[in-house]
Amino acid sequence: MGRATNSEAAWMEVIMRKVILAFVIAAMAAAIAIAQQPSLPVADPNVSVSFEVASVKPNKSGERGGSLRRQPGGRVNAVNMPLNALISYAYQLAPFMLAGVPGWTANERFDIVAKLEGDPPPVTPGSGPDPLMLAMRTLLADRFKLKFHHETRESDIYALVLARPAGNPGPGLKPSVQDCSPQAVQARRASPPPAAPGNVPAVLCGMQMMPGRIASGGLPLSTLANGLAGQVGRVVVDRTDLAGNWDFELKFTAEPPAGPPPGPDLPPPDPNAPSIFTALQEQLGLKLQATKGPIEVFVIDSVERPIPD
Repeated sequence: MGRATNSEAAWMEVIMRKVILAFVIAAMAAAIAIAQQPSLPVADPNVSVSFEVASVKPNKSGERGGSLRRQPGGRVNAVNMPLNALISYAYQLAPFMLAGVPGWTANERFDIVAKLEGDPPPVTPGSGPDPLMLAMRTLLADRFKLKFHHETRESDIYALVLARPAGNPGPGLKPSVQDCSPQAVQARRASPPPAAPGNVPAVLCGMQMMPGRIASGGLPLSTLANGLAGQVGRVVVDRTDLAGNWDFELKFTAEPPAGPPPGPDLPPPDPNAPSIFTALQEQLGLKLQATKGPIEVFVIDSVERPIPD
């Protein structure tokens, strides 16, 4: 395979950034969906977790795609992954939360074969740190000599605000009457009710995100702000002053997905749908207002290429 041109390399970097951002926002959405469920046992982020064995090698294939897979028996296999993607995964960061990142961490790729002690089950994304994430943090420190600190910086953000002078929400934003207590959620999942005709598609105390569509039920608008961050590439804060929980479905034009086409359970987005900015105003009576605000940034102090083994 020949070397990529500058334009191809730039395009692939855009795709990789979208993949990383999509992954992180998906984890945020999963956290939203389980927020009303009983607590699950999760790993303690303050306790060091390490791989029993781990091999790290540079990948010189020139292939475009990368993958990080958890396999039976506690095995982990990362193929053709850039370091910035591994950092984003281990610490659950969106690209705009990373600072001080050397260029090689996006351009050079690595293969990792590792094994966790025992076979710990995966943790539902958003409910707490997965042992795989914690072990990846240890590997990044040991093999890549990653050192970092957190800073709060003033940055470009969006404020989610009401778009209408009267301060009323749009036709697609309805106050929720869902009972999101843990007992009610469990009962409904055991015997889900049929969807009422003409109503917003039933989302039970959670959020669904797919290309060109965000649907939510029984959650505050702060969760919508979190979900929008993945679409607009900035932190979004809720300043609507609309209290309580809400039901809605938002349809908009999605950019082509960074990866395979949607599967049979994910219909392709409507190319005639409005932009997400227009959709927010027309469907929910909300808008994104550009402003400045503090965000927490993960600042890389130093990082090194690993010694292959």
